[in-house]
Amino acid sequence: MQQSPSRLIELDFFRGLVLLIIVVDHIGGSILSRVTLHAYALCDAAEVFVFLGGFATATAYAALAERRNETIARSRFLRRSLEIYRAFLVTAALMLLVSFVLSAFSIDGPNLATTDLDDLIDTPVAALRDILLLRRQPYLAAVLPMYAFFALLVPMVLPLARSKPWLLLAGSVALWAGAPAIDAYLPAAPDMHWDFNPFAWQLLFVLGVLARCQPVYQRISAHRLGWVVSVLAFAVVASAAYYKLLVEHEPLASSLKQNLSYLRAVNFLAIAWLVANLIELGWARKLAQWLPWVGLIGRKGLLCFIAGAVISLVVDSVLYAATDGYLNYPLGLLADAIAVGALCAVALGAEPLKRWVGRFVGTRLRTWP
Repeated sequence: MQQSPSRLIELDFFRGLVLLIIVVDHIGGSILSRVTLHAYALCDAAEVFVFLGGFATATAYAALAERRNETIARSRFLRRSLEIYRAFLVTAALMLLVSFVLSAFSIDGPNLATTDLDDLIDTPVAALRDILLLRRQPYLAAVLPMYAFFALLVPMVLPLARSKPWLLLAGSVALWAGAPAIDAYLPAAPDMHWDFNPFAWQLLFVLGVLARCQPVYQRISAHRLGWVVSVLAFAVVASAAYYKLLVEHEPLASSLKQNLSYLRAVNFLAIAWLVANLIELGWARKLAQWLPWVGLIGRKGLLCFIAGAVISLVVDSVLYAATDGYLNYPLGLLADAIAVGALCAVALGAEPLKRWVGRFVGTRLRTWP
């Protein structure tokens, strides 16, 4: 897994795949979401995305520090935190705007940010203040404050990951264990809460960083008993799938996701280990080469996340209105195709649009009197 400081096409591929899964998973009537990770595991795409975020961060930090220096690398990720905060504000505004427009057309989807919208209309100053202070996080914008928090940690986490990995891991586990108690101190408006407790979810981010900075997988898999770990990982994945498919069909309690329960973390790590075996066999690279557009979505991660939030909210609401909330296979598949196609269009059109805007603005500036 740790092969080159240059960009890894497997990493871009998995990040793009996860963004696509996140979009369909937030469409209630989606047919594709019936076969995505959450359908047969105790975890879902969120764990994958956070872990890959840590892995990608360590990759980018190492490349920047090598090309320039450590100081520039640290300052870059401090600026990145501000960029993610701005992205949160944009996503929150879009969630409110889309909810307003859909409600105006009497399309009352189950996930519209109506509570935030009502509060914004009734007490606009207080609602805007709460959003700016992260006390209020409209639907699907909630993951971004956690990522802004992670970006702030990067200048401290990355040096420790390289020089004192066991100290970093011990600190991360201790913080994760105490996260439910710390949750009460996170800023939140009345009757609001953080969907993702960053003090808990930092564990997966740190594990992603460690996987990139330390040859953990290579050392364990190369050991003569390395196959035992693969057998145990397969047993965990199979047991979780059996439980989800044949025992418990209802969604797990939301608090288990909010505070990253050990059940979710262990299930994800088992899946990650098995996927790492497939990566070593070269399957992920072949898939990435066959499906380059998925990797493009991964490279445009922040943009595609924002676009995906809008796409899933619109498609979910329209599909819900069209089917009265009942599962409809033809319309569900059509909704999946529209959502996936729209996200691909965003990724494919981002660079051409940026170049066009640059030429347009440049021309206007040159011809300005």
